[in-house]
Amino acid sequence: MMMPERSYLESVREVYADAAHAPQKKLCCTTSALGRLPGLTIPRAMSEMNYGCGVTVHPSDLRPHDTILYVGVGGGMEALQLAYFARRPGAVIAVDPVWPMLEKARSNFRAAAVENPWFDPNFIDLREGDALALPVDDASIDFAAQNCLFNIFTREHLARALSEMHRVLRPHGRLSLSDPIATRPIPAHLADDHRLRAECLSGALTYDEYLSAIVGAGFGTIEVRARAPYRVLDRARYGLDDHLLLESIEVVAIKDPVPADGPCIFTGATAVYFGGDEQFDDGRGHVVERDLPLPVCDKTAAALRVLGRGDLMVTESTYHYRGGGCC
Repeated sequence: MMMPERSYLESVREVYADAAHAPQKKLCCTTSALGRLPGLTIPRAMSEMNYGCGVTVHPSDLRPHDTILYVGVGGGMEALQLAYFARRPGAVIAVDPVWPMLEKARSNFRAAAVENPWFDPNFIDLREGDALALPVDDASIDFAAQNCLFNIFTREHLARALSEMHRVLRPHGRLSLSDPIATRPIPAHLADDHRLRAECLSGALTYDEYLSAIVGAGFGTIEVRARAPYRVLDRARYGLDDHLLLESIEVVAIKDPVPADGPCIFTGATAVYFGGDEQFDDGRGHVVERDLPLPVCDKTAAALRVLGRGDLMVTESTYHYRGGGCC
């Protein structure tokens, strides 16, 4: 059964228009830990609207003079965190299609300016707009982020939203995403429930489907930063044969060309060489210094395992990657 396009999008907007007026505990992890940064105070009204399932703001991803895009501004918490690093007028563009949510974010930014002497609401350029047609110029963004928004979309709309992010990013620009994923496919009777989709429960893809969608939009490098339990859709309440675990995943996708042999996906696999030489060179551009762990992408991990060397260990994926790797 196909969902009527307008009705599901209208349901999403209604849910988030209500959430702009009063905190909605069913929407994602409103109790998730807030990032602590020196000199940053997050207004209470903003923290109560923390509608996200993970974290998309990591200091190591942000560079001086980056132009930043945040899609699905919500109460504005992560946009404020991004502004903490940028600190210049218009450095953060924050987009949302729900007018009451934009107004609430605007109010929260005024409150944040009172509590944070360094912050000026002009640091954030609030724009009414849709993730499916971003009001942003081509190749104008260095870093983009969304938290628990893209899982709401149908697959067709997800492809469009990812394509829009790819369009507005500069070459080698970074896209930080956090979404729920499903440990097995979501049954149709839940996926077609507009309210559950809006509440971030029934639009989740599996891990492989989620990464494939990102690669399909043209992102050639993907870093899986975190993967952890999120919610359980239980048999009794959701009409299932067995309980279904949802996980939250944090990913950074980089606008690099997709290599001919497939994308470089880093999931926390590591190569460790402990042989008699100072280093091991596989002849394909991968040099592993003795006794120094080297994070490798999944392609390289598989190729190194095939070698069957007794002096080279390649660990399994941890789904926790923090950079410094080789593919």
